Amino acid sequence: MAESSSGSLRLFGNREFVALASTAFARSQAYSTILIALALYADMFDTSGTVEGLFGTAFAAVQLLIVLPLGRYIDLKDSKKFLLVGLALNVAVFVGFAFANTVEHVILLRAVQGLGASILWLTGTTVVGEISPDESRGLWIGSYNQVGAFSSLFGDVFGGLLLFLYDFELTYAVLSFFTIAAFVSVYVFLRDDPGGTADPEEASGMETLGDLLGRRAIQALVFFRGSFSVGKMAVIIFLPIYARTGFGINAFLIGGIMAGGKLTKSLTQGWVGDLTDRFGNKSRFILAGALVYALGTALIPMAGFAAGVVPSVTIAGLGHEMVLPGAFFVLFAAYSVLGIGDSLRLPASMALFVEEGEYFDAVGSSLSLRSIAWKVGQVGGPVLVGAIWDATSFLVAFWTAAAFIVVSTGVFAWLFTAEAAPEQVAAFTDD
Repeated sequence: MAESSSGSLRLFGNREFVALASTAFARSQAYSTILIALALYADMFDTSGTVEGLFGTAFAAVQLLIVLPLGRYIDLKDSKKFLLVGLALNVAVFVGFAFANTVEHVILLRAVQGLGASILWLTGTTVVGEISPDESRGLWIGSYNQVGAFSSLFGDVFGGLLLFLYDFELTYAVLSFFTIAAFVSVYVFLRDDPGGTADPEEASGMETLGDLLGRRAIQALVFFRGSFSVGKMAVIIFLPIYARTGFGINAFLIGGIMAGGKLTKSLTQGWVGDLTDRFGNKSRFILAGALVYALGTALIPMAGFAAGVVPSVTIAGLGHEMVLPGAFFVLFAAYSVLGIGDSLRLPASMALFVEEGEYFDAVGSSLSLRSIAWKVGQVGGPVLVGAIWDATSFLVAFWTAAAFIVVSTGVFAWLFTAEAAPEQVAAFTDD
């Protein structure tokens, strides 16, 4: 437990963790910066809520198609090569975004970005789970996510500032620089075949998935992910758009709003991961985190009632003067609450999927189930909530998203049961 008690910073003395963390940094920074850019595209092209939902749906649809076979390939092949391919693909996406001039281009590039992001997230998380010591897996996973959260915060603030001051081309050039640096780090520091220990002769991909889905914990986690993602993806896609189109908030201040949640995640996720190692009962962390996230989601539309209640503030800097409306502070507070919810939920959820996958030498396949469950809600959620917004109001849309999260939490609490290791694993251990 010495490594666990030493905290997240000590992991940065491990070159392989640094290489993996660099992929999380490049991926999350790009994801956050492009979310802000999407708000600018929505304003520029005067899109409807349904079309704005397609910005999220296009990202997820391609992932829904490839995530299960990708997870199996990760279990069998050299994960290092997948990471390098994912990073190269992201650079190509940035080049494409630099030349996008129609909403159709944006939707297409979001689909390609979804492919690259899925490769990086699923492969990186699998490798972290595979090479981390058993006694400090929560710390490794939590710290890896913590890097992603910090990078996402960096993308919100620095990416938002670049978009505000210099527009798209320079912003995408900077994203490309960080991604190329991560490519070099992985190539130099990460071992070959860092994950993927399954024997393809012992079980086919479908047999492995069947074994995993036979576990009560996996069933509960998969259902929870699918329904929870409807609500969360509505927040991720529509909060920046709501800030831009509803209150005229600029790109830099949108980044500032989103930084609230990223700051709480980056400061607390490694610590919470350590708590899950020491206290167990991971399902309780998931339940608590989901309910906190539902609260944050329900608070978002309160920004519409901030005028006359929360005073605006004028700030000056970098040769510009900006007015922060009362809505800015409400949205910042709501996103901070969302960050706390994610910090409670994420390390426990990911650790449970890794543990269940290890029973069958199929961590990648287990995490692919985690990912595909998310994609089901991610594909339909943004368009559904966008259509609700078009037909009713922002209040009904965000409260519908919060309701999805509450229902998913209740069903998870009913379904989840901690099971002993499968009989074949116990028998192998006895030998």
